[in-house]
Amino acid sequence: MSRALASVTARLPKGWGDAGRQIAILVGVDIAYELVRGIADSQRADAIAHGAQVIDFEQSTRTFFEPSLQAFFLPAHWLIDVANQLYLNAQFSVALGFLVWLYLFRNESYYFVRNMFVASMGLALIGYTFYPTAPPRMFPEHGLVDTITDFSNVNHDSALAKIFINPYAAVPSMHCAFALMIGGTGVLVCRSRLSKAFWAFWPLLIAWVVIVTANHYWVDVALGWMVAVAAVVIAHRLIAPARPEAWAWRTTTQQEAEA
Repeated sequence: MSRALASVTARLPKGWGDAGRQIAILVGVDIAYELVRGIADSQRADAIAHGAQVIDFEQSTRTFFEPSLQAFFLPAHWLIDVANQLYLNAQFSVALGFLVWLYLFRNESYYFVRNMFVASMGLALIGYTFYPTAPPRMFPEHGLVDTITDFSNVNHDSALAKIFINPYAAVPSMHCAFALMIGGTGVLVCRSRLSKAFWAFWPLLIAWVVIVTANHYWVDVALGWMVAVAAVVIAHRLIAPARPEAWAWRTTTQQEAEA
């Protein structure tokens, strides 16, 4: 046991104190985010009206392709199952796993990415609070199918789920915001071409997932990506100057050059 603990300790870039701080920050921010996101729930009528507005906008610009895209993939049940699992699990498992890997093996870049994530979550709450929006799956009259419920038997609109999840938080898509931030970081810090290619593809894959499962409109995807870009600017321009030695963006090459 002591040998295993020593092995883990040796891998921590800045010891248990800093690791504990990072865990506390991420857990605290996520709990606050989910609670506020849930509390920001508004009346169903408002959310449905806003969702209809998004559909009207897409129809007016002839870009309401979500029903056709979903209909094309629905016969491939195994592919829908993959999309459902990615939607349900990737947001937590992949994002968290990537942050843990980044902290352990690319620690010089971790703190900037952490701040970027926190900034993006703050921006998203503004959208959820002032423009609660029903997702496409709540508009079956347009031929859209709730694949999570129909294929995976998971009721994400249950009373228990609504404690921490606002069912009317379609705008923006944080699945897509996180995917773009992770993907961009992965391209910059990974060394192998295969890893870089995977992370470059990751945001596009998640964009497909959120649309084919009828959980987001393409507008949500675009706004999610805009949130990610804005979070980069905030982390770089507003947060990093407070502690540039710790919070500025760095890669291993830059750190070695500065040394």
